[in-house]
Amino acid sequence: MSEPKALTPTPAGDTYKGWLFKWTNYIKGYQRRWFVLSNGLLSYYRTQAEMGHTCRGTINLATANIAVEDSCNFVISNGGAQTYHLKASSEVERQRWITALELAKAKAVRNQAESDDSGDECPTSPPTSGQGGGARNSNSEVQSTLRTLGSKVEDLSTCNDLIAKHGSALQRSLSELEGVRLGGDTDGKIRQVTERATLFRITSNAMINACRDFLSLAQAHSKRWQKALHSERDQRIRLEETLEQLAKQHNHLERAFRGATVLPLSQSNPALDSKSSGSAKGDASDEDDENEFFDAMEDPAGFITVPADPKYHRSGSNVSGLSTETGIDDQSLCDEQSLGSNPESPQSLEVEPVRKRRTKIPDKPNYSLNLWSIMKNCIGKELSKIPMPVNFNEPISMLQRLSEDLEYYELLDKAAKCQSSLEQLCYVAAFTVSSYSTTVHRTGKPFNPLLGETYELDRLRESGYRSLCEQVSHHPPAAAHHAISERGWTLRQEISLASKFRGKYLSIMPLGSIQCMFEKSNNHYSWKKVTTTVHNIIVGKLWIDQSGEIDVVNHRTGDRCHLKFAPYSYFSRDVARKVTGVVTDKEGKAHYVLSGTWDEKMEFSRVMQSNKGENGTEGKQKTVYQTLKAKELWKKNPLPEGAETMYYFSSLALTLNEPEEGVAPTDSRRRPDQQLMEAGRWDEANAEKQRLEEKQRSVRREREREAQRAANLPEEGVEGVEVAEDADPDDSPPHTPTPHGPPLSEYQMDDMEGHYGAAVKSVHQDNYESMWFERAEDAVTGESMHVYKGGYWEAKDHGSWDMCPDIY
Repeated sequence: MSEPKALTPTPAGDTYKGWLFKWTNYIKGYQRRWFVLSNGLLSYYRTQAEMGHTCRGTINLATANIAVEDSCNFVISNGGAQTYHLKASSEVERQRWITALELAKAKAVRNQAESDDSGDECPTSPPTSGQGGGARNSNSEVQSTLRTLGSKVEDLSTCNDLIAKHGSALQRSLSELEGVRLGGDTDGKIRQVTERATLFRITSNAMINACRDFLSLAQAHSKRWQKALHSERDQRIRLEETLEQLAKQHNHLERAFRGATVLPLSQSNPALDSKSSGSAKGDASDEDDENEFFDAMEDPAGFITVPADPKYHRSGSNVSGLSTETGIDDQSLCDEQSLGSNPESPQSLEVEPVRKRRTKIPDKPNYSLNLWSIMKNCIGKELSKIPMPVNFNEPISMLQRLSEDLEYYELLDKAAKCQSSLEQLCYVAAFTVSSYSTTVHRTGKPFNPLLGETYELDRLRESGYRSLCEQVSHHPPAAAHHAISERGWTLRQEISLASKFRGKYLSIMPLGSIQCMFEKSNNHYSWKKVTTTVHNIIVGKLWIDQSGEIDVVNHRTGDRCHLKFAPYSYFSRDVARKVTGVVTDKEGKAHYVLSGTWDEKMEFSRVMQSNKGENGTEGKQKTVYQTLKAKELWKKNPLPEGAETMYYFSSLALTLNEPEEGVAPTDSRRRPDQQLMEAGRWDEANAEKQRLEEKQRSVRREREREAQRAANLPEEGVEGVEVAEDADPDDSPPHTPTPHGPPLSEYQMDDMEGHYGAAVKSVHQDNYESMWFERAEDAVTGESMHVYKGGYWEAKDHGSWDMCPDIY
């Protein structure tokens, strides 16, 4: 059987890729593999498609030996632990790989030596944002460019050394060839000379290419710096001219004001009115003056709208969909225009500036996690007292993660305007899917909230909604969430978590339901969350998948949307993270089909006809839907720049810990261990976390003693289960024993608790009463859940927080 033809390896910057044959075993022999040489590491995959998720092996060239066996074979070994027997398709290809490997090895050795030399140096503090931010960014850009040029110079030096080495070897071979007589050794000598000449030619070409790269890089940055210099000079000239013009206008306005103090407004100079209309508040009442003041609304034709069937939208609205470029709701645009033209509206007299939120947090420290250092500190301790370090966490609490569900609140704003309940159900379903988009890279565990901890997200001015979360129970841990929008919708949920540890992965099952109510249509929706699976818990890189099914039900009309989150499968041909759904009425007739992915976007299509198709894999008959062209329901916002060093936080998540004035003393923003972790002081955060947990245990024991005395129970009635009650969800490992007897099997955790939180069955119900929520039975769904009982925002307006417990 002929071997498959290997493609010629292609260099891409500092990366070298191509096909090689790798020895596997005596049965299969050499097998074709895709090799990637990058950053001093040689990795291989079965196919190019595996590069994104599955690496079959990697060897570090800094400590590796490269040996040539014959014309096409060569061996790479790092001292016995790893040995790759490789074969190229031709001798020329083998020489290319050998040259690339030697260059990469020399560079890896040099980088390792430089890192060892710089290990004792003190790290410089990161630049802070402020007035000098632009200069620091420019300086860092120049330093980065200089480092790149310096690296190119070092590459040239390495190529020069290799040329000298191969040139000397070629010279020796030529000298030996001159002294060889015609005979049996001639062929071997000629082959040796040819091989070394090829090596010399390849190395020379590499030297030429490195010189060309260095020259082009230097020329490109030279033009760029020259252009930046001219731009700065032009900007300075423009600023000087603008300043001079403003001084003249200021002088002119002063003279005009002195001459017009006795004249009524209607008799004043019209030219002066047109110039000063932007500075007078309340005097400009006609439409032209308002358009001049509100520059953002001056050109409505700049918004691109999506046309839709008018009967599914509010009558009288001149815009029928979301702007595909800006994402601004059409009704909010109309509301702003009517608000600006209403003389009785307070916004027409004075426009309050919207607060500018932060867009960056301190970078995540590069602390390596040593599991043995955690385990050795646990020797001799009770299992319930083992602390879980913040290395597994991200610097936000579970309450803040619940608030992140509102990142795409515009979907509910749009749903509140829909005339059709079926179309409204499509937007609600898209909102349920959008809440998972932030989890695709977020493998860190949020902080488990302390009992009584709260979190408010007040976006009334920017986005029209307010949100409040509270940790209402500790055993089992449960959080209640309530959000209300002035655009006609209310969202509430109560969530607790149960987890199952399966060896290689951890399954997290959210318990509880989510409800959304719309004021105008009285539609009441409810749904539950799907299972989250964290893979590679023990070995490998952590990654997250969402799987399961969701039924979003409209309890008023009986409409239903069935969503299916397909689990990831190595052998599946479908798109990863795929979500499909069908919207049906109470008779079961399909009206819309939804499709997309939970980490990117969702689309919906109007069903025109449906019929039964072929039998599926399980013998069930599939339904074929004939639909109109799909329209986009939701699309994920791009992550902010540098998100990989900021825990992959979204733009909303970056603002969740931002200090706010007037929040409750129990707010998550005030939690000290969380703030220390965000600041990069993880050792202090671990110590503070242990202090808070011990304080919570002591408060709980005291509360139980008071309840015991009130009920006139004997002292030993509670002490027998003290450890099980004191165990904190952040720290307790599975199967917590008691000091007075065998493990409480009927009250154990589901299977694993501590890393991602779990629901625990306690011996007796927690006698804690939450501050802002109360348990009630929903009249529509019949479910019992914690609902907001009011009073929080009124307490914030008055600044009276005396009733709040001291939990920090």
